[in-house]
Formats: sequence, structure tokens, C-alpha cells
Amino acid sequence: MKKVDHIGIAVRSIEASLPFYTEMLTLTLLKEEVIKEQGVKVAFIDAGNVKLELLEPLSDESPIAKFLLKKGEGIHHIAFEEEGIETRMKQLKDKGLTFLTDKPKKGAGGADVAFLHPKQAHGVLYELCEHAREKGESHHE
Repeated sequence: MKKVDHIGIAVRSIEASLPFYTEMLTLTLLKEEVIKEQGVKVAFIDAGNVKLELLEPLSDESPIAKFLLKKGEGIHHIAFEEEGIETRMKQLKDKGLTFLTDKPKKGAGGADVAFLHPKQAHGVLYELCEHAREKGESHHE
């Protein structure tokens, strides 16, 4: 794992939550995006050495909506940046860990993402994410 890429935070409303981050904490909004396949709207915030990802459900069927009902607003997941996510998934599966999906899915910004089962991680939902890279692009952001 290269580094912590972002920390996902479940919110009922990005619009209502964003001023806390941008006005009170004076952090910078990087982008907002809707990811229909995951049933979520996201907002990425620059928090210096890590990004914060606000996650708002698009419907009551969204996994984020279910999380909010069960646990309320707060930290949802911690994401580690990976290179070669499928290889890393195989390494972790070989150690006996399980993922919520068999293969990576598309996440924000076209990244490939996969989530480890939280029961094996002491109740924490960890995401592996591999950002799409253009040919010739540096691996430094």
C-alpha cells in the first residue's frame, strides 16, 4: 500500500455539510461527482496530506443510506492507494481475507475500488483504490 488516499465520511447532505469543511475549516473543495453505479454523490476535499470524501446517498437503497440509518453521519471508510489492485486483492485473499466484491468496481474519478470485509478488519471498512493513469503520467499527484 502506497498511502492513505482518502477518508470516506457519510453525510445526509453534501450541500449542508460542505460549509463546515470549506468555511469553518477553510479546506478546499476539489470536485463533486455522482457515481450512479454505487448510488452515491461524492465531494472530495483537500485536507493536506489526505483527501476527505463526503458520501451522500442518491436514494434510500444506497449502501450509504443504509449506513446512515444504522450508524448516523461519520467516518465510513479509509482508502489505501494501490498500484496493481487485482494483484493486491489476490495477495490478501491468499492470506484468508475476503472482499465485498470479487473484482474491483469503478469508483470516483474512474478509479478501480474494492472493499475488504469489515468483520475481518475489526469493524473498519477499508477500501483499496487504484487511480486511472494516463500513459506517460507520473505516479506523483
